Amino acid sequence: MSSGYRLLSYRDAGGEPQAGMLVGDLVYPVSPLLGDISNASSVIGLLKAWDRVHPRLEAAAAKASGGKPLSDVTLLAPVLYPGALYCAGANYWDHLEEMAEIAKRVTGKAPSMQKAADPYFFMKNTAGAIIGTNTPARLPSFSKQVDWEAELGVVIGKQCRHVSEGQAFDVVAGYLIVNDLSARDLMKREGSPFGMDWVGQKCFEDGAPMGPWFTPAAYIADPNTLAVKLWVNGVLKQNSNTSRLVHGIAEQIVYLSKHFTLFPGDIIATGTPAGVGMPRGEFLKAGDEVKIEIDGCGTLVNRMVADDA
Repeated sequence: MSSGYRLLSYRDAGGEPQAGMLVGDLVYPVSPLLGDISNASSVIGLLKAWDRVHPRLEAAAAKASGGKPLSDVTLLAPVLYPGALYCAGANYWDHLEEMAEIAKRVTGKAPSMQKAADPYFFMKNTAGAIIGTNTPARLPSFSKQVDWEAELGVVIGKQCRHVSEGQAFDVVAGYLIVNDLSARDLMKREGSPFGMDWVGQKCFEDGAPMGPWFTPAAYIADPNTLAVKLWVNGVLKQNSNTSRLVHGIAEQIVYLSKHFTLFPGDIIATGTPAGVGMPRGEFLKAGDEVKIEIDGCGTLVNRMVADDA
């Protein structure tokens, strides 16, 4: 891990969620370090005072001693829970190319590959869908075609509206990994004139694994050049880079903040690259392990299980 610290959420001895600071391989509770910050026991609480919190945690990390080994800590999703999880669709050039091949096979006509004027978004549910690393992800019983999607998640650290492109990174607190699990056999609702069924395809229990921790923006030199990789059962499926985003991070923040206020803790999943299962007819099944790595953001691992609820 590079210098500085990472923020995470974990279960304390009583089983309650706590905000923690990861320095090297040791975890420290944050609340005792920031007693004057309201709700310092949660990452959301820390993000609401991010301009004050980050420099103090950075100073504390430089002289931290003691701590609990990361291997002895039960991690939760880093941000419990964002007020909103915005997801960019069709936002990598290489992913557009592979999806265009599907369209061409089905319809005989390739869709346009020109950049649209604005990014394209949908939303996922948060508390019901977001789980942390090493937590089993339940596959919905109503779908037989659940796909993987590795994504860089952008965490908002400042309440903002009408952000300019030049100001966009000023409102970013940091980054994490998101797996936008998708039920491909529920993409469209038969009998509806509106086509895409975003709830059916995107919103279900454990449908948004996230983690393993939150990396402050200060420790990501260039979020526009990060390697993004995903493996299923040890086989590399996605291998791309955020340099291939169609609409960059700043453009996404500008677009969203034009429509409504963004709040600390809100997360933007910026899109997934080529290598999803749908073009090859490959889908997740119980027992499969999905591992995602993004430069500077750690490794997110989840094993798929059947949903017996």
